[in-house]
Amino acid sequence: MEDVFAYIDAHRPRFIERLQWLCRQPSIAAQNVGIQDTARMVAQLMEEIGVRPELYATDGAPVVFGTVGNGSPTLLIYNHYDVQPPEPLELWESPPFAAEIRDDKLYARGAADNKGNLVARLCAVEAWLRTRGGLPLSVKFVVEGEEEVSSAHLHQFVRRHRELITADGCIWEAGGKDIQENPGLYMGAKGILYVELEARGANRDVHSSQATIVPNPAWRLVWALSTLKDRHENILIEGFYDEVVEPTAEEMEHLRRIAAQRDDDLRRRDLGLDQFLLGLSGLQLVKRNLYQPTCTICGVSSGYTGQGSKTVLPSRAIAKLDFRLVPNQQPDDIFQKLRTHLAQHGFADIEVRLLGAEHPARTPVDSVLARVVQQTVREIYGRDPIVSPLMAATGPMHELTAQFGVPTVGTGAGYAHSNAHAPNENIRLDDFVQHIKHIALIFERFAQAGNGDG
Repeated sequence: MEDVFAYIDAHRPRFIERLQWLCRQPSIAAQNVGIQDTARMVAQLMEEIGVRPELYATDGAPVVFGTVGNGSPTLLIYNHYDVQPPEPLELWESPPFAAEIRDDKLYARGAADNKGNLVARLCAVEAWLRTRGGLPLSVKFVVEGEEEVSSAHLHQFVRRHRELITADGCIWEAGGKDIQENPGLYMGAKGILYVELEARGANRDVHSSQATIVPNPAWRLVWALSTLKDRHENILIEGFYDEVVEPTAEEMEHLRRIAAQRDDDLRRRDLGLDQFLLGLSGLQLVKRNLYQPTCTICGVSSGYTGQGSKTVLPSRAIAKLDFRLVPNQQPDDIFQKLRTHLAQHGFADIEVRLLGAEHPARTPVDSVLARVVQQTVREIYGRDPIVSPLMAATGPMHELTAQFGVPTVGTGAGYAHSNAHAPNENIRLDDFVQHIKHIALIFERFAQAGNGDG
């Protein structure tokens, strides 16, 4: 692999410029900003490198599908080109789509989530093609544009083109190093249910002096929210935990290794916390993080929140919530249980809108691909990876791979302070180049293992 790695090192400046080029293009799925243009840019990049691209329309963002190589085995690579909204803009030290480089980091919305990983993987393909003339296996790229809005239309692509995504394994979109610089690998994902709750009062905002006789929807919403969870972190929706299952014995072994590798105090101090929820640490902290579902208030808005005072009684109040779901929980079931819960507690007037849903996913933790990625991590990073059966976050893993039994491993170029979904999102340039080399090595080793040479 010396020639491939030498090519990567020699072309490092150009690869970084390529990432800047893509990061300077806004692609905000939640606001439908720049999505079509970015899809075309991804296809253009694939074509320049030597990957055969095709755009597949959905009722939302197009899916960019790319193929390269014709050998066995077949490796699927999943990424997304959409990003989160950059707000609050005033907290950015440079414009979110300027892709400015400071202190050997590239700052941009999407740099870590997920354009850095996408560009790195395409650069790995280029390095192979330019040095070896081809790949030792077949690679398929699935790059969607709605991951940040729960992959709302990816199912259309999957159901219409199931034959395109057959594969022997899949490299998932994300991963990275923790606060101790340990590389993390993920073989599964939590699901999600994302909803919006709205309470309404008068047909317009009114003077707050009328609060004695006019209902306040902000209070109404607060009272409704207070029925969902208690102070001991128990979710109170009837039947919410019915389908939750304990980790298997094999999964518990992985959790014990994670607990042994991680420094809880370092993580806690990095977050500025006195303690984690419920005072947990060690194995119980890891287990709860990965195998317990959540109910999170992501945002609340009502009335006046600007500078100074304004005595107003709002006409409406809105809250956005996400529920992270664990294996066996189904988002449609939890949605119905939420609506039933609100009605039974006297809040049938609260409107509940479904904004996104994805199923949880598990894939094998001992697959050929999993073993290959673990070994290549040791070679590239010089450390043992932290292998997690699930990630606490969510993606369309069930839709794309898990339901078809395709082993899936998440790995990537992020790090503990990448600030994904937050102001000043960034990727360290050395991590970006390291990920290019890691993917290039995975190509070789997975091909060898798939052909009986590993």
